[in-house]
Amino acid sequence: METQEDVLELLDSLLQHAVYRDASDIHLSAYCYPIYRIQGDLQEAREFSFLSPESLINMRDSLLAYKEMSDPGGLQAIDLAYTSSKNQRYRINIYSERGSVCFAIRWLKGQFSSFDELNLPEQIEQLAHLNTGLVLLTGATGSGKSTTLAALLNHINSERKCHILTIEDPIEFVHQNQQSIVHQRELHSDVEGFAEAVRDAMREDPDVILVGEMRDKETIRAALTAAETGHLVFSTLHTNDAVGVIDRIIGLFSADEQVSIRQQLAIVLRAVVTQTLVLNSEGDQRLPVNEILMVNPAVAHLIREHRPEQIRSTMETGRALGNQTFDYALALRVHQGEVAEQRALGLAHSKKAFSDALITLNKSVLLRKR
Repeated sequence: METQEDVLELLDSLLQHAVYRDASDIHLSAYCYPIYRIQGDLQEAREFSFLSPESLINMRDSLLAYKEMSDPGGLQAIDLAYTSSKNQRYRINIYSERGSVCFAIRWLKGQFSSFDELNLPEQIEQLAHLNTGLVLLTGATGSGKSTTLAALLNHINSERKCHILTIEDPIEFVHQNQQSIVHQRELHSDVEGFAEAVRDAMREDPDVILVGEMRDKETIRAALTAAETGHLVFSTLHTNDAVGVIDRIIGLFSADEQVSIRQQLAIVLRAVVTQTLVLNSEGDQRLPVNEILMVNPAVAHLIREHRPEQIRSTMETGRALGNQTFDYALALRVHQGEVAEQRALGLAHSKKAFSDALITLNKSVLLRKR
């Protein structure tokens, strides 16, 4: 019979293999080999045996015992953070599928990278110099939002004397005090929910607040209030459109609240950055492609007046202010030789906008050479 130590030793082997292969995610299912997501693609790990239903149940029970958590029972999924014997951190989701236990595990790499190492545009570094307002980082799951936010907070921590407060589920990057002091609160162990934690933060003297995710309107309301009262607030949403995120936020509220929320958002919003990871020309690394909306008084007016089409036009014509559409950012990667043109063309939101941007970028080089 497998002991708790046996099961956790197997889990640690599976996790260490993820580090060795530089995998972002691991999927464990009954009657399957472990499956790893590497550079965005799923790959079987045939170095391991098929996973039995009993082994996965034992793994779940051993993890719960190790974490001193009780089984919620029924069909409820379980979220927890886990640190391996090699001191690597992971986010683990345990769920049921056709009566079997399954695991979805995300490696929280934890090490901080500079903006240059992450290949991020220089506009993103500028966001670390803001003092107040709301900055939203959006993108699909696994698009590197947390890594980019960690770089922003690490830059603030190393450059400014302030109080940084993070609210996360779970804590992904552990920040040590540098120039700043950093307090990190984790859902379900330090606080019950994002909204409550943001409201509590108002009494904890923060300068910078990271809200891990704006999941509901109460969290959004609390984050807007925090930004409006003189704090710099960073948060994330799962959307792939910098302009569309504005209407998504407002759409969560009832019709009689939407005008006031729109006005509040127009006052506090400083930038929306949408991030997508795209495989490079060599196929061995994924690069961020960032759509960026920088909010100035003109954009704030368009938010207040509900004119999303004009906001999009402002992004297309306002690159001198730091704005860039996804298609332009994608064309820039191709122009710099970092992403293959055919791959980029298949990802473009508008093939015409992408092609026009690439032609403009290539022409600008020819003009400079003359």
